Amino acid sequence: MALHLYNTLSGKVEEFRPLDDHEVRMYACGPTVYDYGHIGNLRTFIAVDILRRFLRQSGYKIRHVMNITDVDDKIIRNSTKAGVSVKQYTAKYEKAFLEDISSLNIEQPTLVRATDHIPEMAQFIAELQEKGFAYRTEDGSYYFRIANFPGYGKLSKKDFAGMEDGARVDVDEYEKDSARDFALWKAPKPGETSWETSIGPGRPGWHIECSVMAMEELGDTFDLHAGGEDLIFPHHENEIAQSEALSGKPFAHFWFHVRFLLVEGEKMSKSLGNFYTLRDLVLKGHRPSSIRFLLASVPYRNQLNFTFDGLKQAAVSVERLRNFQLRLTTGQFPAGATPSMAELARETAERMRAGMDDDLNTAQAQAAIFDMVRRVNAAMDAGQFKNDDIPPLLASLQSFDELFAVLKDDDAPKIRSIVEWAKAEGRENEISKELLETVEAQQVSDAEIEKKVAQMEAARRSRNFKLSDAIRAELGTMGIAVEITKDGVRWKRK
Repeated sequence: MALHLYNTLSGKVEEFRPLDDHEVRMYACGPTVYDYGHIGNLRTFIAVDILRRFLRQSGYKIRHVMNITDVDDKIIRNSTKAGVSVKQYTAKYEKAFLEDISSLNIEQPTLVRATDHIPEMAQFIAELQEKGFAYRTEDGSYYFRIANFPGYGKLSKKDFAGMEDGARVDVDEYEKDSARDFALWKAPKPGETSWETSIGPGRPGWHIECSVMAMEELGDTFDLHAGGEDLIFPHHENEIAQSEALSGKPFAHFWFHVRFLLVEGEKMSKSLGNFYTLRDLVLKGHRPSSIRFLLASVPYRNQLNFTFDGLKQAAVSVERLRNFQLRLTTGQFPAGATPSMAELARETAERMRAGMDDDLNTAQAQAAIFDMVRRVNAAMDAGQFKNDDIPPLLASLQSFDELFAVLKDDDAPKIRSIVEWAKAEGRENEISKELLETVEAQQVSDAEIEKKVAQMEAARRSRNFKLSDAIRAELGTMGIAVEITKDGVRWKRK
C-alpha cells in the first residue's frame, strides 16, 4: 500500500506521488512571530513533522521549507506600540518559537524569513503587473486583480461569481467570504517600517511573502503545501492565484491542512481563559512529550478536543511506552525465541504502516503499538518470553518512535529552560510545585542515585525493610521513582 492523503485542492483522498520519485519538496506555513504560539498552532506543526518523518521513513529524501513571517499588520502594529523596530520585536518571538518546536521534538525545516526577500517580492509584483494581474494605486500600493484569474476559489471551493469587480481589501486577514483584490504591496504610512525597492517604498502584503519564498526555494511547482485549516482562505487561495498567474504552472500539487482544536469542548479564546501556549502548559506541570503525544493522538483532519484529563492520560501512555522499552532492554529472559513474538512484531509493523498510509491515521498507529505492548507484557509476566524475541519487537517500537518521538526521556532540560524563562519574565508564581520537583530531581547526578539505590538493595537483602523504605522515600523526595520488579530494581526521574 502507498501513502494516501486528503488533498484539499481535489477535495478527496488521493495516492501521494511526488514529481520526483526520490524526493519530496514541501512547503509549510510557519509562524507569524508577533506572540507566543498556541497549542492550535503547535498541533499543525506536529502533524507536518509527523508527515515529514513518515515520508522519510518511506524512503524519500525531503526538502522541507518553512517561512517565518516577520513583517505583517500585527507585527507593525505591535512593534510600533512597543516603540521598538520590527527586527527587535520579532527576534524575541522567533527565538521562542524555535525553542518550542525543539521542546516538542519537531525537526527544524529550512527556515526562510520574509524580511530577507523584499527585493525578490518587489520583482515578483512588477512581473505580475506586466502580465496584467497586478495594478498600482495612487498611493503607491499594488493589488492583485482577481477578475483576471478565472481559477480563483478552486482551493476553498467558494463561489465568487457575484463579487464586486475592483473592490479592494488592504488588511492581511479579512472576512472568510470576502473576495476582493488583495494587497501585494502596501505604500508606507507615517511612522511605519518600510523598504525602498524597484517598485517604490513600502512593505509586502502577507500573501506575496509565501509565494515568493516557496517558489525561490522549491521551484515554480512543487509537491505539497501544508498549513492550518484557517489558512485555506484567503491566504492559500491568494498564494495560488498570484503564483500561478506568474508561472502559468500548478503551484502545489497537494494541499495538506490540519484542523484546529477545541479546549475542553470550546473554541480556544483568550476571552474564555482557555488559550494555552506550550509554556503555559509546562508551567502547570505538564511535560513536552505528553503534549506532543496528545496533539498527535487524533488524526490531523479530525477535531481534537484538548482536555487536561487527556493530557494526564497522554503522560501515562508515554510512561507506559518508556517502561516497556526499559523492560525490553534491561530484562533478564531465557535463551531462545518464541515464534508468536516475531509474528506479533511483524503484524504490529504492518498495522502501523497501514494506519499511516491511510491519510496519516495516527490513532491506528498508536493502537497497534499499545496492543503489542499489552500482549508482550502479558507474555513476560507468564514466563513465555525469550531473549531472541527482543530485537524484532524493539525494532517495531523504534519504528513507532521515528514518527512520534516520545520515547527518549529528554523532558527535563526543556522544562528547566522554560522555568528559567518564566523567572526572567516575572512569572515565578505560575511555576507549579510538580514542576519544581522535576527540576530539582535533575540536580542529583546519576552516580548519587545509583549509590542510594545500591544502599536500598543492600538493606532489602539484609531484610532491613525499614531502612530500605526510608531510602526509597528519600529518593522520592528528590524526584526519583524507584520500582522493584522481579527483574531487579529500576529507577527513573519523575
